[in-house]
Amino acid sequence: MTNEELNRMSEEVREEGLNQGSSMKDLVFDPVTGDFRQVPRGSHRGSGDVVTEMTNKGFAAEGNSLAVYLTEDDAKVVREKLASEEKSEGFAELLDGDVFHVHLYIRKTRYSTDLIPVIFTKDEDLTLRHEGEDTLYFVVRDTEILAFMVSGRDRRPVNVNYIPSRENIFSRTKGILEVDILRDKKVLIIGLGSFGSQIAIELAKAGVGNFALMDFDRVELHNLSRHTATVRDLGRLKTNVIQEAILGKNPYASVTKHPVDINKNLEQLYDEIEKSDLVICATDNNTSRFNISKALVEKGKVGIFGRAITRAEGGDVFRYRPGGPCYCCLIGEGNLQQEEITNVESARRDGRIAAYVSPEDADAMVQVGLSSDIEPICNLMVKLALVELSRGTDSGIASLESELVYDYYMWANRRERHYGNWKPLPEPGNLPTILRWYGVKTSKEDNCPICSDNIVLDEGEDIQISTMADISIDLS
Repeated sequence: MTNEELNRMSEEVREEGLNQGSSMKDLVFDPVTGDFRQVPRGSHRGSGDVVTEMTNKGFAAEGNSLAVYLTEDDAKVVREKLASEEKSEGFAELLDGDVFHVHLYIRKTRYSTDLIPVIFTKDEDLTLRHEGEDTLYFVVRDTEILAFMVSGRDRRPVNVNYIPSRENIFSRTKGILEVDILRDKKVLIIGLGSFGSQIAIELAKAGVGNFALMDFDRVELHNLSRHTATVRDLGRLKTNVIQEAILGKNPYASVTKHPVDINKNLEQLYDEIEKSDLVICATDNNTSRFNISKALVEKGKVGIFGRAITRAEGGDVFRYRPGGPCYCCLIGEGNLQQEEITNVESARRDGRIAAYVSPEDADAMVQVGLSSDIEPICNLMVKLALVELSRGTDSGIASLESELVYDYYMWANRRERHYGNWKPLPEPGNLPTILRWYGVKTSKEDNCPICSDNIVLDEGEDIQISTMADISIDLS
């Protein structure tokens, strides 16, 4: 049966249904012959399945729950291959028992290892001659692609769903962000804990096309309450987990992984910073921040630093631009060498938790807080990142270039120890309050990395930053 004959037959059934409320005929697919035929509705039709047109690109059996997903870009590649080859091969990954995702190459995934072969061909008769294992056949025609699940001599049509092409996947973002520009940008994210993991996914959703991930750590149980990882990721490298998360949002992104300790691999750190348009520093210690800050200055790259204090009572974000004050100017050389309190062990070594304090009470004393406390800090880092990546373009966020003019931003989630003297949110005036970002002007020090003793707020008030050394964080 030709494609024209099939279209004419299906159109007759469809038109009858539209004119009379329901068609008196069924369109039946015979898996033995591979033909379609019309039969009176409700009559004995012998072998075959009643089919209904699900899309203009193929047919699916009534009650057939199988769904096949194929990217438009892969479909284009297949058409090019079949111009000179009889067939092309790939693999279909079975998810949830009734959904297949098709790949042109084997992809290791965390969800399933249940793969079946895929054959792309122009020869529909090839599916009728199949007698082997379960195979998903795609019959590629000039204007459409039909899919068949073939088991021995049994052939069932399945619906083809298309994942948009690279050009269309972020169509709803156009007008807000310069997605074409973001596609060519590369972001290096150092530290893939509660901060880095969220930031990576948000930038992927925004359309950033290239990522480099650096973190030597693995997912542990205590990470899960604040991390994008799940129980199924326990023990896995964070670089692998976040790579999958990025590709899950943007399958066309390029992701390189570096599961290394940057403090022991400075040459690799400098190399990746040089190749990146923007660097996200989401590490949990000052030593790494010092090394990153030094590399940013030497390579002339933009970097965004973020952290939360103990129990996520608040946090801060710092943006470095070439020629401006660096992170060392902000915190001072002396603070760079001090150990941060990121876990119970470091707190006991520092003497902040006495030896007689129980493990349960000690854990409570160094808890970083809730994921919802961390998200506001992550969100500002993402916003700053998008502003920097889109700077100078006609994007929907261009106005933020004149709004986000500070180098340093502070945020308080609640009025606890570190923010006890901050005003409550309803308090009038321009002084710092909880649940509101506060921008701070910093100055570049001629003798950097040794900074001054204070930073000056826009209102002229001074905040001593010597206490910043007392702030403990956990970004894991």
